[in-house]
Amino acid sequence: MPNPFPSLTSSLASLRRAGVIVAPAGLGLIRVAGDDAASFLHTQLTNAVEDLSADGARLAGYCSPKGRLQASFLMWRDAEGIVLQLSADIQPAIQKRLSMFVLRAKAKLSDLSATHGILGVAGDAAAGALAAAGLPAPQGALQATSAEGVTVIRLADADGAPRWQVVAPADRIASLRQALSGALDAAAPAFWDWLDVMSGVPRIATPTQEQFVPQMINFELIGGVNFRKGCYPGQEVVARSQYRGTLKRRMWRVHGEGEAAAAAAEIFRPEEPGQPCGMIVNAAASPEGGWDALAELKIDAATGALRLGAADGPAVATRALPYAVPLPDEAQAAG
Repeated sequence: MPNPFPSLTSSLASLRRAGVIVAPAGLGLIRVAGDDAASFLHTQLTNAVEDLSADGARLAGYCSPKGRLQASFLMWRDAEGIVLQLSADIQPAIQKRLSMFVLRAKAKLSDLSATHGILGVAGDAAAGALAAAGLPAPQGALQATSAEGVTVIRLADADGAPRWQVVAPADRIASLRQALSGALDAAAPAFWDWLDVMSGVPRIATPTQEQFVPQMINFELIGGVNFRKGCYPGQEVVARSQYRGTLKRRMWRVHGEGEAAAAAAEIFRPEEPGQPCGMIVNAAASPEGGWDALAELKIDAATGALRLGAADGPAVATRALPYAVPLPDEAQAAG
């Protein structure tokens, strides 16, 4: 069956010319409603929830007792509660697990994915397209606006382009997409996956669950961890990693040739064939050829030669992230 979307290369040209509209794939939504929704989530997640305002969104993680991420979220408030956006493949299990800890709290978790849809827009023309469709275009990082059942969130830039996502009831998605398409070119979900990688914001999925302490994938650097909020599962491990100087791994953007790497694929140094030095977090085909990925690596390995899958596997090269990563002096050159 032919691909109904333009090529990734054409979509990149559209992005740089004006902008694109995408229906991202692989995202799930959980709504937590009830009087105690915020206080309940505050005790479970790595970020503060009780002071989450109606005009803001936040990143947050859900850790195991050992401090390893079981899920990563983008969260915001709507008229009926707090919405958690996560990888769709882990949504049912995470929703079930969180529900186990509600106990006497007045909070109810429901699957919002069945009733709502998501659109992504990016590029210089995206803000104007939102306005023409009667939607707001929040300008600050992770600002959000909700009205009449529709939420618009300003996401992290990617490839130098501004991005927003629109979350709306499923029966309104088609009309919103049509309204936004006047100034924006359609692009495939795979192109949005690449933009997510380029933004430097990781997303935990089934293959990478319980692989990383938040700092290993830079989660505290992009606002996903609040070290003053009090206890949550794994909090002691996360705090120890932050304050005892024991962190030996960080996340880089990496590039390789050929077909895109898979999440959780291991990365090796040629001189250490039996010991992986890193792992792919998220990867996507690049519109400029090969693939780009976010990869967790040993800090002392990031400046050297790297291979995918085995010590004699395809070469992997580190690339800059769109934000600064604090590193020991000897590793600074890897950025």
